[in-house]
Amino acid sequence: MSIRGTTARPPVNFEVMAETKSNHLDWTPVALPCPVTLRGRSVTLEPLDAARHAASLWRDVHGHDELWRWMPDGPYVSEPDLRQALHAKQTAQNTVFLAIVPAETGLAAGYASYMRMEPAHGVIEVGNILLGPSLQRTTAATEAMFLMAGHIFDGLGYRRYEWKCNAENEPSRRAALRLGFKFEGIFRQHMVVKGRNRDTAWFAMLDHEWPARQRAFTAWLEPGNFDNAGKQRKTLQEITAAEG
Repeated sequence: MSIRGTTARPPVNFEVMAETKSNHLDWTPVALPCPVTLRGRSVTLEPLDAARHAASLWRDVHGHDELWRWMPDGPYVSEPDLRQALHAKQTAQNTVFLAIVPAETGLAAGYASYMRMEPAHGVIEVGNILLGPSLQRTTAATEAMFLMAGHIFDGLGYRRYEWKCNAENEPSRRAALRLGFKFEGIFRQHMVVKGRNRDTAWFAMLDHEWPARQRAFTAWLEPGNFDNAGKQRKTLQEITAAEG
């Protein structure tokens, strides 16, 4: 029954109210990352420096043009060309590039960057990752990604850490899942890269997920998880699954 002069109100949805309340944040924007040195057991990340790192990177990637297939730049025909590109990355204002230096050699064998940074929202992406042949499928490469994530969550207090790649780049998609990122979907016709359409696969790790990921990385990196031949006893995925 209705009463003239009044408007009937819809029933209160207490589930929506609870969700809205739980999403309220006492949020303070975080700082942009700066060039930083991050040290682990098997690897050091240091600010990319074209003068210091170009020669060793060139020795590692020269003759392996396939490494640049999914990258936004490259391949390069000479060391001076690569050095020029590294200098542009080193001086870019919207990204922070870090050289990946395995402890075993002390020579840069790859790089990665913090990019698409939104400190007001606590969102940042790890990307533009180049791993030379000597760095691929190594403990150092995994520890480098662990150190970068730890700096973002524990050091700077970001809420969301993203990983994006060409949807056709299956190795990158597998790497994202192995490292503990969650698949969130495909952005169709997202970009044009090197004259080709790119559908982009999105992955992310959130701040409340990081403690379990951190424990998994730490357990995987323990020397006891590797036999005398350096073979892992438990995979990172197995340990991550056990952490929940």
